[in-house]
Amino acid sequence: MDADGKEQIPLLKRFTNTTFFRVLRYTLMRIITLFITVVIGIYLTILIANMGGYVDQIMKGEIKERITMSMAADPKSRNLSPEVRQKLIEERISLEEKRMGLDQPLFVRTVGYLSNALTLRLGRAINMTSDSGSKTVRLILLERLPATLLLMGTSELSLFFISVFLALSLSRRYGSFWDKAVIALSPTSAAPPWFYGIFFILIFAAILKILPFGGMVDVPPPSSSFDYAMSVLKHLILPASSLIISSLFLSIYNWRTFFLIYSSEDYVEMAKAKGLPQKDIERRYILRPTLPTIITNFALLLIGIWTGAIITETVFLWPGLGRTLYRAIGLFDIPVIVGSTIIYAYLLALTVFLLDFVYALVDPRVKVGS
Repeated sequence: MDADGKEQIPLLKRFTNTTFFRVLRYTLMRIITLFITVVIGIYLTILIANMGGYVDQIMKGEIKERITMSMAADPKSRNLSPEVRQKLIEERISLEEKRMGLDQPLFVRTVGYLSNALTLRLGRAINMTSDSGSKTVRLILLERLPATLLLMGTSELSLFFISVFLALSLSRRYGSFWDKAVIALSPTSAAPPWFYGIFFILIFAAILKILPFGGMVDVPPPSSSFDYAMSVLKHLILPASSLIISSLFLSIYNWRTFFLIYSSEDYVEMAKAKGLPQKDIERRYILRPTLPTIITNFALLLIGIWTGAIITETVFLWPGLGRTLYRAIGLFDIPVIVGSTIIYAYLLALTVFLLDFVYALVDPRVKVGS
């Protein structure tokens, strides 16, 4: 073998080792960065949920009021002297505050919350219970998860695919009547979903009386599986429609503008000049370069399903995670708020981490670690 042939193998090994260590270094740095981001986000959530210690004062006030009233209603305590009764009240208050951890400083309590949250030890709720009577945060969230997945999955997935399909169609008909109609209707997305939900309830439930306005299933629930599914579908129409309509036209407009930008590139014009079919041009020269953006939006949509729609679920009395989080905020139930947030934070961090590698697979211009 000549001199050139002898040097090819070491160069190849050197290049392979360099690429491997570059990817490994990038992966480790990415994991550390995302973990730090999750820690900061969760700790800020704990502080906000606790209102900087204000919730602790509220809870201490509730404990004091509850114990004082229970002592006043107890016939045995009426025979005690005021000094003895007051001392007994203070002892019970101290024991209850110790049981709930309110005797510790705020910093110690928040660090404890953070440690438990990061290890997915979600603990027990303060005021909320599941339908089975359990105060375990994990059971409370899991009990409400299927309803949220059904509502958000149906509405968000429908919105995504309808928007992309119609936007791609409109990008072929720039300046047409339907294109101008979508542009004119895009400001309607400024209104939140619950705003449309109230009108849908008024029109279809109160006036026309053709659809139910609240809950997930009829009361009492149908006995057969088919009737039960039809009942759930009937209750799903209004909340899902409000979620879709509130974002439909703006989403179509955004995707349509995005596709138009890529449609005006020089390589697309060159493909048209060569006489390539429109479908091939869209698939190879428009959709393929935009695939990373489409995948990113789809991935973020999937993890956004977890959070639910807080006010919309409350308006429609939909028993999902959004309504549960709304109740937890109203009841100052910090474990439930933190439990919902930590799961979303982990899902978001995992999605962002995996997207970097997905980009490298779908787009040859992207190199992991470069």
